[in-house]
Amino acid sequence: MARSAAIERITKETQIKLSLEIDGKGEAQICTSVPFLDHMLDLFARHGLFDLKVEAHGDIDIDFHHTVEDIGIVLGTAFKEALGDKCGIRRYGNAVVPMDEVLASVATDLSGRPYLVYNVELPKVKIGDFDVELVREFFQGFVNHCGANLHLNLMYGDNVHHIVEACFKAAARALDQATQLDARIEGVMSTKGKL
Repeated sequence: MARSAAIERITKETQIKLSLEIDGKGEAQICTSVPFLDHMLDLFARHGLFDLKVEAHGDIDIDFHHTVEDIGIVLGTAFKEALGDKCGIRRYGNAVVPMDEVLASVATDLSGRPYLVYNVELPKVKIGDFDVELVREFFQGFVNHCGANLHLNLMYGDNVHHIVEACFKAAARALDQATQLDARIEGVMSTKGKL
């Protein structure tokens, strides 16, 4: 059973094509016209062992907001579609990831109930031409359309690039754990019988 999805989203602001293979090898082909986001999605795929292809065009002449948020939306939609009825998945995942002086943690529950806890205080700065406040917008779009509960916590650290990178790596590793199939689980991991 292939756990994959191919999603296309076209709005007046963005055009996005994305394909996801949950049980991949960490291979990525990313072209979003937002170089820092390309870097984050590449390492997200690698550290989650997801095969990910993203081609995106957006109104980046205005700013990166629509493109970044919409890619989060499409990635969340792809996870939701690829997981289907979620039978046999572990549902929960967590990871603590260091990046030099930074330590970030992510815990997730693929419950179908979207909720983002974002305890990552970042100064209002740019990494290159990327506004770091868009990291939250990306993850909010992701959880809303994946139906995931996601807690991102910066435990400590100073370098903004390292902070964002640790968050993306931790999210990938937590999602890899939560999406793993476990032969011991019959149906879904819920006493309700449905997620």
